[in-house]
Amino acid sequence: MKTPKVFVFVFILLISLQIKAQQYLDHAIWDQILLINVSENGEVDYKGFMRDSAQLYQYFSYLSDNPPTKDWSKEETLAYWINAYNAYTIKLIIDNYPLKSIKEIKDPWDRQFFKINGVLHSLNELEHKILRKLEEPRIHFAINCASYSCPVVWNRAFTARNVDNALETLTRNFINDPQRNTITEEVVEVSKIFSWFKKDFKVDGEDAKAFINRYSDMKIDKQKKKGYKKYDWSLNEKVN
Repeated sequence: MKTPKVFVFVFILLISLQIKAQQYLDHAIWDQILLINVSENGEVDYKGFMRDSAQLYQYFSYLSDNPPTKDWSKEETLAYWINAYNAYTIKLIIDNYPLKSIKEIKDPWDRQFFKINGVLHSLNELEHKILRKLEEPRIHFAINCASYSCPVVWNRAFTARNVDNALETLTRNFINDPQRNTITEEVVEVSKIFSWFKKDFKVDGEDAKAFINRYSDMKIDKQKKKGYKKYDWSLNEKVN
């Protein structure tokens, strides 16, 4: 008795979906240590990360052994590299702890201090040569430079399933955060991120102003004063 072609097709489809599901990386270790050591408002317990260093280094090994491939979806790739950037930024801080600012470290973003799949990398390589190449401007509100004026550290791990919604929420929260952007009827002072990466915010032929207005509760229009906020590079450390 021959198996109907429709059943063969369904079987192959189910197997393909199962294989695809298995391709998703498990960022559970990173998720767990973030929940323990990062507050809801993004303050980081670096001493806590030092206490949990065994789990942290287990995650580094996992990242190194499972680099993205061309078969990965954009969402899976984004989640991987955002998590990697944030995790290795924390490694940079705890390797040089105690300190009051990441800028106390010599060449913090150009320093090649971690390996992925046997290749040395720097934070700048992850940001400029990989993440920005994915043409997703919302990454700038997800990656953190261990400083108060940076976007907050999200206390959850990014995954292929949550990354789009998370980027949307983090972008909206950052733009409407009065500590990082002041947008009123009279005054506009936005984060220098919108100056440093203005090319990235030119989406669909528009500019950074249009990008901000897409998310801002108060729109930028005819305010009398416009400029950029002073960037606070002090360490985003949780005060016990």
